[in-house]
Amino acid sequence: MQPRSESHQALRNFQIATHPHAQLYAYTDNFGNATYHFNVLREHAELRIEVQSVVEINPAPPLPEAADSLEWQRYNNLNLTAEHYDFLGPSTFAGPSDALRAFMAAQQLDKPEGDTFTALKRLSSIIYTALDYEVGVTQVHSPIEHPLEAGRGVCQDFAHIMIAVARSWGIPMRYVSGYLYHRRQDKDRSGNDATHAWAEAYLPSFGWVGFDPTNNIIAGERHIRVAAGRDYADVPPARGTFKGDAASELAVAVNVEPTSAPIRHEEFLRVARPMSTPSGKTAAAERQQQQQQ
Repeated sequence: MQPRSESHQALRNFQIATHPHAQLYAYTDNFGNATYHFNVLREHAELRIEVQSVVEINPAPPLPEAADSLEWQRYNNLNLTAEHYDFLGPSTFAGPSDALRAFMAAQQLDKPEGDTFTALKRLSSIIYTALDYEVGVTQVHSPIEHPLEAGRGVCQDFAHIMIAVARSWGIPMRYVSGYLYHRRQDKDRSGNDATHAWAEAYLPSFGWVGFDPTNNIIAGERHIRVAAGRDYADVPPARGTFKGDAASELAVAVNVEPTSAPIRHEEFLRVARPMSTPSGKTAAAERQQQQQQ
């Protein structure tokens, strides 16, 4: 998927190459995400997909400390369109469950009576505090019951939980897949060599506002938006099928740098994280964990 150009983010350059070479086709899905797909039908020993993007991110308009008390009343047919209703109902990975209801009861997350913006910031903080960040506890297709029961998960899980809770309050929420630019002084919990995920809430007075419950921050200039959907099922970084040796290996590399330090091809390969060849019953689980991260 190609990074989005909207709001304070502008895509300046996008390049994608496959090895072996393949004819690329592009389309825009029903959520407005630019997506590329291809086929490699001849035999090959390796498939490599390299994507390089240059995005310009300007400061977003400052947000007030709170919304006014009438914000809840603005969730009506005058302010909501068909697009917003897509993000109100349950979806594949963000829906009601007994584990979610127990979590909401324990954390006193009934629908708040105050303003929506303050309620969402509190929700992000509660998820950040209640759950530890730990890779390997959940898989790419884990429902929200798994991180809630384990008390641990990764950014995908944190975003799904926040989305499910806020939707139960009647707030349109969407899942955002992208990247986070890490700086030493920020002390982010999420890894700097992986994709990132967070949630966006629609506030009629402000528009779409991003919340990063993994790091308990409002999404800002360090968050690079690639695609948005109802949950992870709509916007995986890559998806496809292949026919071949079951002992295949998967390696993924993510590098986010200021444009003053352009990434070189050999640097991209240097940071690649090869996955050891799994065997036995753990093969599928290990590959799913690699994709999730």
